[in-house]
Amino acid sequence: MMAEVLQLRRRLLSVSRQNAVAIRSSLQSTLNRHCSSTSSTEQENQCAKERSRWLELPPFAPQVDTAVIARKISGQCIAGKNEEEDSPTTTAVKWVRRCCPDLPLSLVQKLFRLRQVKKTLTDSNASSEQQSRLKRVSAKDALSPGDVLCLPVNVQHSLPIVKKPRVCKDTDEMSFVRSLELYKDDAIIVMNKPPGLPVQGGVGIEHSMDSLASKYLKYDYPDGPRLVHRLDRDSSGVLVLGRDQASATLLHSIFREKTSNALSDDTFRVLQRKYIALVIGVPRRTKGLITVPLAKVVLDDGKSERMTVSDDPSAQHAVTEYNVIESFSNGLTWLELSPLTGRKHQLRVHCAEVLRTPIVGDAKYGWRAHKRWKPVPLPSYLDFRTNHNQQLPFGLNSEGGTISDRRPFLHLHCKQMILPDISSALKMFGSSDFDQYMSSLKKLSTVAPLPSHMQMSWDILKSLS
Repeated sequence: MMAEVLQLRRRLLSVSRQNAVAIRSSLQSTLNRHCSSTSSTEQENQCAKERSRWLELPPFAPQVDTAVIARKISGQCIAGKNEEEDSPTTTAVKWVRRCCPDLPLSLVQKLFRLRQVKKTLTDSNASSEQQSRLKRVSAKDALSPGDVLCLPVNVQHSLPIVKKPRVCKDTDEMSFVRSLELYKDDAIIVMNKPPGLPVQGGVGIEHSMDSLASKYLKYDYPDGPRLVHRLDRDSSGVLVLGRDQASATLLHSIFREKTSNALSDDTFRVLQRKYIALVIGVPRRTKGLITVPLAKVVLDDGKSERMTVSDDPSAQHAVTEYNVIESFSNGLTWLELSPLTGRKHQLRVHCAEVLRTPIVGDAKYGWRAHKRWKPVPLPSYLDFRTNHNQQLPFGLNSEGGTISDRRPFLHLHCKQMILPDISSALKMFGSSDFDQYMSSLKKLSTVAPLPSHMQMSWDILKSLS
């Protein structure tokens, strides 16, 4: 009897131990899962807390060498030369200075000296935990594309307080300026400049295309677009603006390459401009190429200056193609002018002093011809067009100025510009297919309609033919 009781007791104890092991194993598994979840959550919270202590700068992108792109677009690259060898490396301290220009240099140097500038890992194959880790960088460490530098978040207290720009509420002015847009992309804005509006500000100039573009054409960009070339105040037509520093610098390089290579026989005309001008007189040849250098002369004891044809060795070469569109019995002629260089008042001087046919309304270079100016009679069926009353801002005048007036406006208009698609060129820069892409880079062609006074003069002359 006693033996049976002991045996039964051993069986019960064995079952209890098995249950205990099973329970203990289950508890341990649950505890491990809970600890793992808690550890993961704590690690994520710690990572988030760590990231909140740092201020991330924009990912490093190599500065675009616009001169290289301009040479490639213009077909002027030297065979066998590696353009990348000339591109300078960007160090960490340079990138911090570029991203934070308002930080004092002494503070930037102190941050590097105290090892408080970090870099995030950019390995796409790394885990999320590894990607969130920060690595110390020194001031002279070279950066690779995509590197993200981090500064202590408290450096924001060292930045100056920037006042928010005043929001302009003059919707009429803004609507007028934006109505002048002919084309817009990520890199450029092309405008149809009205006659009488200066391109750049100066003494006594209240409004200019430069200031108006900065005020009304910023859109979502931090700064306004930048000028890259000029048009005379009284002329009109296509005006190109660069939307940021890179695009403006590239356009400057393209215009510079165009001018410097204008006399080369094998020049690839990557940039083309076509002007329409009404001149007094008829050129002896219906088309031709003018290659006459220009120089500046000062008049009235320095009070005024003008450009003139000169044989002086220091004079700048100026090249213009011209083509007669149509001549009329009253001695007026429509010309198409294509400047291959970009000299000041080039077209006006070439027409007045070389072709001997000054542009209508150009009292500066054609004052002799305008002394004998006789207005062209206005046909009766065009009378109604002079009575429209269009109010323009900035002191612009849309009335009169035609060949039927005693004092006509300047009849010089940049009608068309053909230029490369620099937006695509900037996006492709640095890629392995860049050279091949440049060889087939598409071109953009923008056309500006004639201003009202030139359109009216066109209609008047057409009625006489």
